[in-house]
Amino acid sequence: MKNKKIKVIIDTDPGVDDTAGLLLALYDKRLDIQLITTVVGNVKLKTATRNALHILDKFNIDIPVAMGAEKAMQRTSPTAEHVHKKEGMGGYIPPKTTNRQVIEEDAVEAMYRVLKEGNGDIELLVLGPHTNVGTLFQKHPDIISKVPRVVFMGGSPFGIPGFPDHISFNISSDPEAFQIVLDSKLPLVMVPSNIGRRKAHLTEEIVLGIKERNDVGAFLFEMFDQYWERGFPDKRIATNDTCAYMYMVYPELFKIEQADIVVDCDKEPGKTFAHFNKKGQVSVVVDVKRKKFLKLIAKMIKSFDKIKFN
Repeated sequence: MKNKKIKVIIDTDPGVDDTAGLLLALYDKRLDIQLITTVVGNVKLKTATRNALHILDKFNIDIPVAMGAEKAMQRTSPTAEHVHKKEGMGGYIPPKTTNRQVIEEDAVEAMYRVLKEGNGDIELLVLGPHTNVGTLFQKHPDIISKVPRVVFMGGSPFGIPGFPDHISFNISSDPEAFQIVLDSKLPLVMVPSNIGRRKAHLTEEIVLGIKERNDVGAFLFEMFDQYWERGFPDKRIATNDTCAYMYMVYPELFKIEQADIVVDCDKEPGKTFAHFNKKGQVSVVVDVKRKKFLKLIAKMIKSFDKIKFN
């Protein structure tokens, strides 16, 4: 069953990189997106939810969206508006209202229902803080057995060779929720933010090429033009959340190593440590086949040639 679609719930906080990853995922024939849930993270919850709904409006796609947590489980939630801008989509300003609306259930109950109705084959793709998933596992522990795997973007385990140590935004925003996910003992895939920033980033030349490719490329460029990565000598766009989605569908592009992950919820909240061993619970992405990754991105962008915006 090589061509069998991967069923997935996408939990997200759009966010420029979330929006880019979500857009590619929406058109990936290898994915069967059952539900999109939103969470506070890069921007406030209502903004993140509006952005998810706007993308579905803009591309005329119908997938149920459920609104999730507006704050972390035990702490105040920061945002990253200084990176993603107030509206969350970089240089692109979405409309204030959307045609599509969220479903009545909140994210936790919607995830519970969808997973309960499934056959234990619906994976979770977590692109923001783990608040919704942590709350789901705490409130409905019976559902853990119905989740085959969680793939998530975030974390920067201290001690990985070649990557500078830092505390990841997604994990530090709600480390208690992430601890609950770790405690689930489920198979986990960690796609550290360093992969998108330092291994699979888009160069300025690539981004300018995307702009000229088609209407979708121009839309992505409009977002990206206010999202250039900080702290690098060159102009580059990080592909953090795109990497997480791509790992789920194209794992052959990535190198992983097994590890047990420990998260600090006290002294340095969100700081993660990796203890590498062959029986580790977490598959940590440590490298990517950059040329093949970028070639696939180019192919995906080209596939949007027929989409025209008014």
